[in-house]
Amino acid sequence: MSGVSGKLSTVSSPLVLMDAASLYFRSFYALPESMTAPDGTPVNAVRGFVDTIAKIVNDRGAGRLVACLDADWRPEFRVSALPSYKAHRVAASGDGEEVPDALTPQVPIILDVLDAVGIATAEAAGYEADDVIGALVAREARDVVEVVTGDRDLFQLVRTEPTPVGVLYLGRGWAKAELVGPAEVAAKYALPEADAGRAYAGMAVLRGDPSDGLPGVAGIGEKTAAKLITEFGSLEAVLAAVHDGRDRKLTTKARNALIAAQDYLAVAPTVVDVAVDAPVVLDRDDALPAAPADPDRLAELTRRWGLGSSVPRLVTALERRASR
Repeated sequence: MSGVSGKLSTVSSPLVLMDAASLYFRSFYALPESMTAPDGTPVNAVRGFVDTIAKIVNDRGAGRLVACLDADWRPEFRVSALPSYKAHRVAASGDGEEVPDALTPQVPIILDVLDAVGIATAEAAGYEADDVIGALVAREARDVVEVVTGDRDLFQLVRTEPTPVGVLYLGRGWAKAELVGPAEVAAKYALPEADAGRAYAGMAVLRGDPSDGLPGVAGIGEKTAAKLITEFGSLEAVLAAVHDGRDRKLTTKARNALIAAQDYLAVAPTVVDVAVDAPVVLDRDDALPAAPADPDRLAELTRRWGLGSSVPRLVTALERRASR
């Protein structure tokens, strides 16, 4: 696949875990709202999402595929730890996430198409899709895993053992997709490769993330955060050094900044770390189907919502893969 780098790029038949909300939001903003159904309902996110699955089947050779869903986009356990978590994304009504009006009716259509095709979905009550993905990664001991997302937070999942895990990062679109593994995370952020995923999560705690309402540690940006994690080996070691007067690797400025942020640092890992013990439920087996599970219903959905060539492309991709 053009634009993909990384050690996992030549592996066939991976388990692909899709960050569904990340991908349908990305499709919504990438394609014009003038893509509509016969009744005028926008279907740009639906068509872009279905096209993404077809590309995954064609270009990544997926043998197993799961669309991972948010059962709760702002879980209570994270909000209790850090009330600012995603607070700026709450709808003005105070009820749920602020989602574009033209996207809201498209999500049920996406779920209907996935069901008719026979592609597995997974969620965990009270948890986000990130947690679902993390839990499925944690339990996988057979196949290489590729996480498809536009969210860098999931870089924390990269690993080499017991099975390799990489993130197919679509931050700049499919044509410029990057397959990011431990080596790529280590090189990009100047972190240790041996435990690059955990190192990335530690760096993220220190750096913060305004898009998620994480303030980070004042005065410690990404480069300083990465340097601290690399020098000490882990976030836990950095925090242990704060009160160890014998450790001279920690500058007075950094020590004071960390002390000032100690309340935040006590709860931030709960917010940043994916919950690998989330109680994930799949609606079906994750094996990629050779043909649609319900072709008549899929044909009706395609006609009703004016999905054009997107669904046929996906069906062709499934059939082509099955015939290899």
